[in-house]
Amino acid sequence: MSVKRRNLQPLTEARLEELALAYVARFATTQGKLRDYLQRKLRERGWGEDEDAGSRPDLDRLIGRYVELGYVDDAGWARMKAGSLLRRGYGARRVGEALGHAGLNEDLREEVRPDEAAERRAALILARRRRLGPFAREDADRPTREKHIAAMLRAGHRLDIARGIVEAADVEAAEQWVEAASGDL
Repeated sequence: MSVKRRNLQPLTEARLEELALAYVARFATTQGKLRDYLQRKLRERGWGEDEDAGSRPDLDRLIGRYVELGYVDDAGWARMKAGSLLRRGYGARRVGEALGHAGLNEDLREEVRPDEAAERRAALILARRRRLGPFAREDADRPTREKHIAAMLRAGHRLDIARGIVEAADVEAAEQWVEAASGDL
């Protein structure tokens, strides 16, 4: 049995605004992500108002209005996303990649970049969650330690931070190493 698709009408200015409002009401988003969503909808359904006159919807005006109203806040979204990724144990590189993928500029990404203490805390969270380094069930031999370091690098941590966690003698030593960065501030 095949699923029949509705015959979707081309978008009008009013319908495009409705789609944008529904999107920002449902999702915390950035200007770049909202623009991508609206462009995808335009590709899928087309533009129904005066196509022969060459008029295209003014996405910048529409997005700008939602920014003014506070429905779209790039800085707030960046802080929220960076905090979420750090709490899940991802490193600064992965945080920066996620923010860049969402269309945030370099200045904003640099503004929410985690400091040394936050990076170390995130690495400790990842090691605890994935049982890496001192959190492993058994003492790790060299190949296993290298795999643990590789896992931390894939999660976006710097090599020195990954080594600091994986090569810690025990859990207490790893926690002290993390706390040492907080004391340096």
